[in-house]
Amino acid sequence: MELLQLKYFQVVARLEHISKAAEELYVSQPALSKTISQLEKELGIRLFDRNGKYIKLNRYGKAFCAKVELALKTLEHAKHELKDMSNDPCEEIRLVVLASSHLLPELLSRFREQYPQVRFRLMQHLTNSNSQPDFDLCISAFPLTTRQIEYTPLLRESILLAVPLDHPLAKQSRVKLNELKNEKFIVLKKGKELRKITDVICKEQNFAPQITFESDDPATVRGLIRAKQGIGFIPEVTWGGSTGKDVKLLKIEEETFERTIFLAWNNGGYVTDLQQIFRQFVIDYFKHLRSGMPHEYI
Repeated sequence: MELLQLKYFQVVARLEHISKAAEELYVSQPALSKTISQLEKELGIRLFDRNGKYIKLNRYGKAFCAKVELALKTLEHAKHELKDMSNDPCEEIRLVVLASSHLLPELLSRFREQYPQVRFRLMQHLTNSNSQPDFDLCISAFPLTTRQIEYTPLLRESILLAVPLDHPLAKQSRVKLNELKNEKFIVLKKGKELRKITDVICKEQNFAPQITFESDDPATVRGLIRAKQGIGFIPEVTWGGSTGKDVKLLKIEEETFERTIFLAWNNGGYVTDLQQIFRQFVIDYFKHLRSGMPHEYI
């Protein structure tokens, strides 16, 4: 039994789909199928129930998968411990950023001023894995409640309405949703965290915005608002400083227009000293944002 077999099995067990697993692992489907078959032959038992092109982990496979995950996790811990022991000058932190990406350049550059040896691997999505999380820390607008994850709130902020400076609404400081029924909205595409929040709030308020542009890029949303192509929802703190002088931000009178930013971390694996230091750095950074301190003093 080889380590590669176990790693391949773990991915196939998670996806329960050979072709998708082969794509994720960058191997051919026949090669992956052969590896799984060889593993089953060595064990002397079937790990999957097969129905044509579909496979499903059976009870033997589930029991074996739990042991494989534990074994691979132990090996990963050992690798990290050895890396720390060798005083590797270039340590990696895996950071998932699902919210507040506008603040990321400043946050990371300030941290690297103090710890220039750190290397960040940045990701903008989570895997659907129910096993060991594939990140060290995650900044999100929703609390992550999966196993082996701890989280803490970083910041609660209002969601404001952004309008071009020459828009009729720019003369106001506050606005009600019923004033916006004929306005054209520029929004993030479905699935993005801010979009999930504003969709829920709008539904609760019986308001359906007329959407003219959808984008998966927050900078594009802000740019289109500046270009006078419509109006949009803007988080006050984490986006507010990025809209530019050509945009006016209005308070939305409905009190539910707010969101909370969370920091989550993987508590099921080996945590290096530098990861703990960075976690506290992020918490302190957002604490200063919350108190309204200018960025240059953070």
